[in-house]
Amino acid sequence: MKREEKQVIIDNLTEQIKSYKHLYVSDISELNAEATQALRRECFKAGIKLIQVKNTLLKVALDGLENNYEELYSVLAGSSAIMLSETGNAPAKLIKEFRKSHDKPVLKAAYVEECIYVGENQLEALVSVKSKEELLGDLIGLLQAPMQRLVSALESGKNTIGGVLKTLEDRA
Repeated sequence: MKREEKQVIIDNLTEQIKSYKHLYVSDISELNAEATQALRRECFKAGIKLIQVKNTLLKVALDGLENNYEELYSVLAGSSAIMLSETGNAPAKLIKEFRKSHDKPVLKAAYVEECIYVGENQLEALVSVKSKEELLGDLIGLLQAPMQRLVSALESGKNTIGGVLKTLEDRA
């Protein structure tokens, strides 16, 4: 492959990585064609972009980005595929579900919510990672809960006071 062709691939890869918030590096080698197609279909349904890459080209593409991906370089050996997603835990959930019926993909590393996770043992942690939007929703729910309880208490108290006044009025 000529240097110009490599540069086009690197530039394309860099742009694709920039356009997504989360990056997973996985190993999908040894999957047969049918399993690979099934994985690609599942990725498409989940809004995940799956790209088979050469490690050297991926390293050069990552070097050209603002974020620090140096911790990922240690896993760039053997066969690598990247999964790009807008939702931090979507690829982890997909990998976990897909592995119920297949041996691969194996998680090598991930860049999620500005943190780097290295190794297959991080899969469970990644499945439970909440996005910033989910965390904000939880926080808003927690902040609204006391106010909702107060309003409910006042509403039920209104009916109780009304009942007492009605009873007193009937007696008089």
